[in-house]
Amino acid sequence: MSSSRKYLIVFISVGLGFLTACGESSVESNAKSSNNNSALNTDSDLTNKDERKTVNSFGEKNGKNQLEEQEDMSKKTSTSNEDGELLKSDNNSNEMMESKKDVYLKKLNEMEESDRYTEAKTTTVEMEEQEEERYKKWDKELNEIYGVLKDQLDSDQMEELRKQQRNWVTHRDEAAKEASLRYEGGSTESLEYVATQASLTRERCYELVANYMK
Repeated sequence: MSSSRKYLIVFISVGLGFLTACGESSVESNAKSSNNNSALNTDSDLTNKDERKTVNSFGEKNGKNQLEEQEDMSKKTSTSNEDGELLKSDNNSNEMMESKKDVYLKKLNEMEESDRYTEAKTTTVEMEEQEEERYKKWDKELNEIYGVLKDQLDSDQMEELRKQQRNWVTHRDEAAKEASLRYEGGSTESLEYVATQASLTRERCYELVANYMK
């Protein structure tokens, strides 16, 4: 009986020792696991922080880039507007610097160009009506040019121009009559008369602008 107790005590002691050893091992394992988890969490936090910094940095860069682009566009727009204003200003200056002489020469050229490309009529009556319209157009322009010269020329120059103009009117009508007599009695006599008047009046417009207008 005494021997059995001794064995029992030894067995219990060994069991307790084994349990104690297992407990310590479990604690150490848990501690290591906890440390590993802590380390992993720390690394994760660092990674997240780096990513946030990268994102923030990228966002800041994008924001700066967009701002720079907007400023560049604003500068370009401003420059474009300034160029447009300068161009308008230059055009206005050119128009102001353009003399009446240049303006009327350009106008006369356009009128002559229009005559050149006007479709010619086919019958004698229609052709005569067309030449009458052409004569009226150029005679009206001649009167307008004459009015401009009244403002530009001094009294002596204007008096001399009046004499010349009266002589020119006589010359025009005589030249038109002479041209029409080549077709005397024919259906085109009156047509030639008005056509000559129109052509001579056109030439007189150019002459007055070129020689007298400023």
